[in-house]
Amino acid sequence: MLPSLLLALREGLEAALVIGIVLGILSKIKRQDLKPAVWSGVAAAAIFSLLGALLFTQLGAQFEGRAEEIFEGIAMLMAAGLLTWMIFWMQGRARTLRQELETDTHRAVAQGGQKALFILAFLTIGREGLELALFLFATSMTSTAMQTIVGAILGLVIAGILGWILFASTRRLNVKAFFQVTSVLLILFAAGLVAHGVHEFNEAGLIPPVIEHVWDINHLLHENSTLGEILKALFGYNGNPSLTELIAYAAYFVLLWLGIQGFSRPAQPIKQPFKN
Repeated sequence: MLPSLLLALREGLEAALVIGIVLGILSKIKRQDLKPAVWSGVAAAAIFSLLGALLFTQLGAQFEGRAEEIFEGIAMLMAAGLLTWMIFWMQGRARTLRQELETDTHRAVAQGGQKALFILAFLTIGREGLELALFLFATSMTSTAMQTIVGAILGLVIAGILGWILFASTRRLNVKAFFQVTSVLLILFAAGLVAHGVHEFNEAGLIPPVIEHVWDINHLLHENSTLGEILKALFGYNGNPSLTELIAYAAYFVLLWLGIQGFSRPAQPIKQPFKN
């Protein structure tokens, strides 16, 4: 339940920030008449995202045995990759998010008002919703469907409350600190998804385990115990991992570190040709 709650909270708060900024701009330019178009776009995006989640679920139900293991492995690796990209994308866009939304909202108002704002809200929130649908689908493979659903609902409710606090009260939340903390937790969750994905490929015979069980500490903390289930869902805990699982887990952090180095490296100035 905790992974789905965290994912829904993160994605829900991002969506709440977007909606709040757009509605705030409309209030500022005294175009409250256009707000229903924004809410209509949000509602349509929510329905679209729900249909996407149902599609993922139905697609997964079509596979059995080895095909199911391969499908789940692919889904987990895709979710881990998308989750990592989302974290980097949000970190880079955070500083310019408000400015971009202001530009897009003013353009939408100028281009036709209601229809353009509906499309803006639908595309922006729909992207968040489809991402969440894929993440929750991957999460459901490491926990029960009920835990995933309950966690997602709680996360979205909390995100809605936090969004209201941000835009309708005098209190201010430290949004930057929130995204930094959740980014760390989601990176650990993504690493666990990578290890789980490789485990599924081990089971399907696509990737050899090399060493089937590097260690076995299930007698100390079983992966199917209450604490083990929580650690497995959050961080990919496995009491008896294979060697390729451990390699994949470590490789994820190496690639992440390389990505961070490239992301944080300042752009080199373009050298002008020497002129006599």
